[in-house]
Amino acid sequence: DRAHRADAAYAPRLTLALSRHARPLCRSSARMGKYAREPQNPAKSCKARGSDLHVHFKNTHQSAQAIRGMALKKAKKYLEDVLDHKQAIPFTHFNGGVGRTAQAKNLALSSAGQARWPKKSIMFLLDLLRNAESNAEVKGLDVDQLEITHIQVNAARQQRRRTYRAHGRINPYMSSPCHIELILTEKDRQVARPEEEKTVAKLSYRRAAKQRSKTAVVVA
Repeated sequence: DRAHRADAAYAPRLTLALSRHARPLCRSSARMGKYAREPQNPAKSCKARGSDLHVHFKNTHQSAQAIRGMALKKAKKYLEDVLDHKQAIPFTHFNGGVGRTAQAKNLALSSAGQARWPKKSIMFLLDLLRNAESNAEVKGLDVDQLEITHIQVNAARQQRRRTYRAHGRINPYMSSPCHIELILTEKDRQVARPEEEKTVAKLSYRRAAKQRSKTAVVVA
């Protein structure tokens, strides 16, 4: 009985200690589904996002800037051309030490000709675009009319590793993952405006008289 009472007295303190140090196993669905921006017309839009992706933040940020505002098909074709080194991603930010290439001459965002071909970032963006395209098909949207109205890349928490140096030293070897989110919106179809009927201008009394006199002279 004495041992049972001691265990019963110790149990609340143990539960309190565990509750203080316990970490939630998963985040709430409300936090997981939060976007930086909501679409103006949710019925005509679809979303896709990825969190803590193992791809470099700076390269992915510049790749996302290059396709912002593009149509879905055009963006996919552009990224596939970058994988084949037919086009390049302009680097207007985070461009210290980035080389120059002739492919950057025709790009609107490029001012100094600095560009790269970040393969891993392109592959992650293509996967996310395909995911959003599948979501659009489920909602019954017209895939040919979709355009990227919102895309954002945020830096995630750095992951820590170590590298071993000379003389027994150890240096940090950090990775820079990122979060990516995008919204595709179906464009409104442009309907051709009907041609207005031509209105005949009314003539004044004097002009009508002049025209009658001219026709009379021609007939004579």
